[in-house]
This record gives sequence, structure tokens and C-alpha cells, in this order.
Amino acid sequence: MNIRCKFLLFSTSTVRRIISVRWTHPSDGPEPAYHHVASGYQIYKHQHEPFKFKYNNKSLNQFQLAYETWGKLNAKKNNAILIFTGLSASSHAKSHEQNLNPGWWEKFIGPNLGIDTNHFFVICCNHLGGCYGSTGPSSINPETKKPYGASFPMLSVEDFVRAQFQLLKHLGIEKLHASIGSSLGGMCSILSGLLYPENIGRVATISSCIAPYPTAIALRYLQRKMIMTDPSWDHGHYYDTGAYPLEGMRIAREIATLTYRSGPEWLERFGLRRFNDNVQLTPTFEIESYLQYQGLTFAKKYDPNSLLYISKAMDLFNLTEGHDNQREALAKIQCPVLVLGSQTDILFPIWQQKQLAEGLIESGNPSVTFFELNSIFGHDTFLLDINGVSTALKGFLEISALSIEEESRT
Repeated sequence: MNIRCKFLLFSTSTVRRIISVRWTHPSDGPEPAYHHVASGYQIYKHQHEPFKFKYNNKSLNQFQLAYETWGKLNAKKNNAILIFTGLSASSHAKSHEQNLNPGWWEKFIGPNLGIDTNHFFVICCNHLGGCYGSTGPSSINPETKKPYGASFPMLSVEDFVRAQFQLLKHLGIEKLHASIGSSLGGMCSILSGLLYPENIGRVATISSCIAPYPTAIALRYLQRKMIMTDPSWDHGHYYDTGAYPLEGMRIAREIATLTYRSGPEWLERFGLRRFNDNVQLTPTFEIESYLQYQGLTFAKKYDPNSLLYISKAMDLFNLTEGHDNQREALAKIQCPVLVLGSQTDILFPIWQQKQLAEGLIESGNPSVTFFELNSIFGHDTFLLDINGVSTALKGFLEISALSIEEESRT
């Protein structure tokens, strides 16, 4: 049994390409570039027919998606790449004239980079349910003239994918060159290959899975519990009260931060160093101070209700749902697939990416590539390992880029 593609051939027993990652100043460490994005995006408005959600027989008569684009769509509209984001990311993956701030994938997208805008037209959306321009719990319900709050429909990963394919239809794009995503975005990208097999040329799924495992669900549950037990959450209707579940949101982010990086990184960056020689019950170690900083920094950048809804959708994800077995589900994905993960990821362990790659092969997919990165950054590898992730993406995406350009000229 082989994992095959046009440019790599690996045995399933040894399929791995190891790229080591270290940095110069372990006491500081790199951090992802997340910003509170309030402008610089375009808006797609869905209002022609009700959008039906997967759960609870709910629908919205209208919604909007914030999206941003880079590169140029060719005449045949066959060079588009859709990037699905993680849980809390905006559509601002890369800087541009309307927003010069660095994007969260700033060094991955652009001329001659991993996702090369010399070849491709790149699209990135803020998920439905988000808070960076797309309709979500903090948006005004046109029926009540008040924010939806906890009355917003329950979300699924399928809803995220279907909403963004509505945008593609609006843009006149019938078939993507590729869908790409990491973490939640990786769930979306692989699901898009299942739901829209005729509309996608290839799929790249990074740090994702067939379905979350119990530990990941438990960790996200604790984050939601921190928010929902904060008295200021007020059952999700805190927008007009003057209060805000800051403490719950802060602790939720502290828990999340632990899941995004790795034990080896904590050891290298912080060790057992103390910042406080006065030993009390209050924080003593540098790692504690770091978690506090991360929690407070993020706490007001992102709407707590959006975190609740989108993280719950991640827990409910199961690629095999609605099918008799895993083989039947994965057999629908026959386009080339890149599966990539990090050895130190504790939120989406590397065995889950191996399981996905092997499942695709066993289901008859003839072109599956698996990259296992030896990165110390844990789950955040997809944001921070520029060389490893970009190398994998660039080769995977550009193998047919020349034929696309030739076809567009004919």
C-alpha cells in the first residue's frame, strides 16, 4: 500500500518528512499574529433564500460573510484557493492595501511564497458565527433589533463550509484549484472534499482529524464552562448590560494556550524560572505569568459567544457522520490530498493525521501525501513553522500550476 502523488512516493510504514525547527531566543518565543480586525474586508450578503443549519431545524433568512482576497482570478476562474481559518482567526490572513497590518498567515501567502499569488487567487473568510465582519452571535437580529446572543442557531463545521461555498458561487467560481485549512480549517477543508468532490481540485488539511478525540473535547468544554459560569456572561446576553465575561474569557484562553503549544517548548522557553521570589499562592513561575498575559491579551479581541458556538461545532465534527462506515465516507474524497501535522501537537495529535491519511488510502484515494513535522511549536506549528508548512504547501499546490496557466490562455 503506497501513499502516492505526482511528486512524492512514500511507503505507509515510513511515510514522513521531518523538518526540524528551533529558534534563537527561547525565552521570548514567537507568537501568532492575531489582531482585532474591524475593517479592510469585503462583504458577501446571502439573502436570496433561507440558509438552513444542520442542527435543530434552524435557518437564517440572511447573513453576511467577511472575506479578503489576494492575487488575480484568471479568465477561466480555475486558479482560486479557499483558505479556511482556525477557530478565532479573521479573514485577514495577509496584509493588503485596505489593511496594512500583518495577517495571521502573512509569510505564507504572497508572490513566490508557499501560497503563491503569482499563480493563485486566494480567498479567506471569517467563519459564519464569527465576530470579525461575519454574522454571528454579536450581530443584530433583524427580527428583534438586538444582538442574537445565545439565540443564535447552533453551528456545525458543515455550515461553515456550505456558507463559504455560497460565496464561491457568488464569485462565479465553479471549481477551486484547492481548499486549504488548519485546525478547525483543516476540518473544513477535508469536509469540503467530501461535500463538493466535483468542485475541488485538491485538498490540504493541516493539524486536523477525522473526528476529535475525548481529551480535545474535554479541553474545549472547560473553556466554554469558564465563560458560561462567569456571572457577567448573563446567559449569552451581555451586549447591552455594560458587563462582559472578562474573567471567564481570560481563563478560557489560558486553558487554550496550553493546548496550542508543547511541553518541550515550555521547558525550553521557561524551565522552572521564577519571576517572584516572594512565595505565596499567587503566580510564582514565568510560565504562569505568560499564561496570564496571553489570557488578558486575547480576552477582549474575540467575542465570547463566538468562541462558545464555534468550539462546540468543532466538538461535534465527525467526517464519517451519515455514512455506514469510515471507508464509505472517505471514498468520496478522490482528489489529491495533503495531510500535514506536528509531532508535538497535543490538541490534534499526529496519530490523528496518520489515521486520516491511511484511511484515505484504504478507501481508494490514489494520491495522498503525508508530512510529519518535527516542530517544537505543537498545534501552533501551522502558524509558526514557515519553512516546513510552506515547503509542503508550495510543492503540493504548484504541481499543476503551469497547466492551469496554459489552460487559462487557450
